[in-house]
Amino acid sequence: MTSKEIRQQFLDFFKSKGHRIVPSSPVVPFDDPTLLFTNAGMNQFKDVFLGTGKRDYKRAVNTQKCIRVSGKHNDLEEVGHDTYHHTFFEMLGNWSFGDYYKPEVIEWAWELLTEVWKLPKERLWVTVFRTDDEAFEFWKTKTDINPKHILRFDEKDNFWEMGETGPCGPCSEIHINLGNDFENPKYVNAGLPECIEIWNLVFIQYNRDENGILTELPAKHVDTGMGFERVCAILQKKNSNYDTDIFTPLIDEISKLSNIKYDKDLSRQGREEDKIPMRVIADHARALTFAIADGAVPGNEGRGYVLRRILRRAARYGRKLNLHKPFIYKLVDILVKTMGDVFPEIKDKQEFVEKVIKAEEENFNATLDRGIELFGEVVSLKIRQLLEDKYKPHFNVGWAKIFLESVPDYLISIKKNPSHKTIQLTVPIDKFKLSQWSKELRDKLLGHEPKISGKDIFKLYDTYGFPIDLINIMAREMWFIIDEEGFDKLMEEQKQRGREARKEITMTSTILSSVSLEIVPKINTEFTGYDELKSEAKIIWHEKENGNELIVLDKTPFYVEAGGQIDDLGYIILETIPLNVIDVTKIDNKTVHIIENTKKKSVSTGKKVLAQVDERRRWDIMRNHTATHFFHSALRKILGTHVHQAGSYVGPDRLRFDFTHFSKVEESELKEIETLVNEELRQNYELQHHRNIPFDEAKKMGALMFFGDKYGDKVNVVQFGEFTKEFCGGTHIYNSSQIGLFKIISESSISSGVRRIEAVTGSGVERFIQSQFEQMKSSEEKIAELLEDKKKLEKELSELKFEEKKGQISSVLNNPSEINGIKIYKAQVTAENNDELKSLGDELRSKTKSSVGVLFSVIDGKVGIVCVVTDDLIKEKNLSAGKIVGELAKLVGGGGGGRPHLATAGGKEITKIQFALNKTEEIIKSFLNH
Repeated sequence: MTSKEIRQQFLDFFKSKGHRIVPSSPVVPFDDPTLLFTNAGMNQFKDVFLGTGKRDYKRAVNTQKCIRVSGKHNDLEEVGHDTYHHTFFEMLGNWSFGDYYKPEVIEWAWELLTEVWKLPKERLWVTVFRTDDEAFEFWKTKTDINPKHILRFDEKDNFWEMGETGPCGPCSEIHINLGNDFENPKYVNAGLPECIEIWNLVFIQYNRDENGILTELPAKHVDTGMGFERVCAILQKKNSNYDTDIFTPLIDEISKLSNIKYDKDLSRQGREEDKIPMRVIADHARALTFAIADGAVPGNEGRGYVLRRILRRAARYGRKLNLHKPFIYKLVDILVKTMGDVFPEIKDKQEFVEKVIKAEEENFNATLDRGIELFGEVVSLKIRQLLEDKYKPHFNVGWAKIFLESVPDYLISIKKNPSHKTIQLTVPIDKFKLSQWSKELRDKLLGHEPKISGKDIFKLYDTYGFPIDLINIMAREMWFIIDEEGFDKLMEEQKQRGREARKEITMTSTILSSVSLEIVPKINTEFTGYDELKSEAKIIWHEKENGNELIVLDKTPFYVEAGGQIDDLGYIILETIPLNVIDVTKIDNKTVHIIENTKKKSVSTGKKVLAQVDERRRWDIMRNHTATHFFHSALRKILGTHVHQAGSYVGPDRLRFDFTHFSKVEESELKEIETLVNEELRQNYELQHHRNIPFDEAKKMGALMFFGDKYGDKVNVVQFGEFTKEFCGGTHIYNSSQIGLFKIISESSISSGVRRIEAVTGSGVERFIQSQFEQMKSSEEKIAELLEDKKKLEKELSELKFEEKKGQISSVLNNPSEINGIKIYKAQVTAENNDELKSLGDELRSKTKSSVGVLFSVIDGKVGIVCVVTDDLIKEKNLSAGKIVGELAKLVGGGGGGRPHLATAGGKEITKIQFALNKTEEIIKSFLNH
């Protein structure tokens, strides 16, 4: 049977028993802050088991997408190394919500396994909780299992709990022994691959209270879970889950990409180093694809960091297959083809998933090779150091060279040389290569398992982004262990440095250093700031500290910093005297106002005051905070639902929003986001402020919430139309049009996978526009200055160039011809324009007597001509520069003229310049004859 047939048979079987086939919930449970990932089929029915929710059906069946990566460091280590551990898997499950119970589920489980799927009964074993006589009897009476195959176990194996308190109950597990000794009970629950659990039937019949006491539930439920990949391996008669048709298409593609054959026969020597990487990559590609399709993205915290670890682990295993360029993203298409019909979300999000994975691969690839190289250097140095420490006492002065420069290619033996009192190697040695290191060589030379220091591990983690579980795998491959305790110590030191760096030395922290957390133990401060900015109040506690007054009121409109929104400032008006509120903070649900009492006003408990928030400042804050919700919604609509808030700042001057996204937000996208926000703001949405409502009610409303945020039993939800609906405890404007204009002013990266956008609203936009105008005006003035400077420089440069060109006149003066005692100066010169040519003519005329000068030049692809005549020839010989240049111009296809002493002309035929120069004397002579 194919895996598709097996999955469908399971669903159809329970459908025939009256079960509703329900879709898998997302693998990313954004509506459950207690979970990183969906890890069981029952997650989506948790509210039913807790008694807070209902369904319109009492029997359900499905296949649930799950990711399990629990544990501090060792959560991923077994994946790929054995045959049945996975990060992502499917859980087949059937449920009864207060309907059928133990006899039915036991009978149906046995029917499906032995009659539909024909599993051999003699290989099946079941376990029950040690006191669950009821389940024990049902197995004996409702099935034909060998009674000797029914075993009792304690709480560790056969009692299920949702948490320390709440619904719980015994369970019955079904195991199959695939080994030769299948009649021996010792293999059950022994953690051996010969005998594995395939199905767990959970009977939710108790509620555990805070004292650990169990009481019977009024409605009893059934929750079962079967490992899909395991049952496929059994039914397809495979020794490994990775050899089923669930994984083979992926592994075949990896084999194709790497050009390395995957050998299913684990007994063949020399191929294990290829098989394990292929399995790891296939598994991790599944986890990444389904998690990203459901809205998670690689990042530095929470589930994002888990995905980043998974991806980097797969990338590093790719190096073992000589895959050095991004390749994981290419496997998404295979998954879509093989699983997209069952889980259409991966097909719908295929392009996005590929982009995210490829971008993450490219980012990590830049440092992966260097990190691997550094790890090799660390191991090499450690081996040399250990050899040095062990053998130094027995060597003469030549020992260092032998052991620091080389190690044996294979196992060595060491012999003493009595005559020289030294120790020598008895086999050839070669330059040390890490590839020569082996477990046998380690045991022979060192005799123990060496350890890589926490300092070296931390460097790989901090500088190259290597997760510690990946470092641990690399160490194990070299038969090393790692100093996790040393690493943890350095990590904590770094976190402490970060905390110290972020800690602002504020007046509040100084002032409140000696304030008891139990001030006014029975009275909390009522917050009125949602509805008013002025509140009449009474002082219920006060204290002086460092020259300031600390005041607690019975009610206050002052908002204390939370959720990114900063504190309110303002005044406490005492007997008409305004006292500055310079800070506020919360201690034990009481708002403490820090007051500058410069006027030495007497403050005492019981006095009436007016608490007044700085109104203009608060309105600016509210505009920015409300705009943050609109902005967040627009981001998710345009960039994708993978976008989640990763931090924020909301002040009177601007808003800052950090969010998960895998690449730079392009200018076109920023424009689209900004336009959408402003269009929605103009819809005049009224604020719907759902205050102090039950958490579950807020979830049913569809309010957006995120993992990592802490919510109480009662929450606030801020809603504007259907455009944005989010959990939020901050303060907001009452109508979206009150925000005015929204303007993005910057976009940047703050860490891998996290972007930051800053924006302004209302008066902030006015200030931004004014600032831009002033900058533009300043720029215009600067440009005008630069243009003026440019003109001056151009003039100076022109003058310098002309001075250089005037040097041409010297050569012209050196080669005159003569007609009847009149000097004729003629030449072709270089000139930028006609003005320069005229200036050269003037220069020539000023340096000669009784002469005629003719200069030709090529200007802008045409002929330029200037002719000059000295005054004496104009008067005595009646020569005219205008007439001469006119005749010369005709020779080059043009015309011109001018005054007698200087005239210019032009022509088209550049090739005839020399011809015209040769005719110059003849033309001048013709005018003398006249």
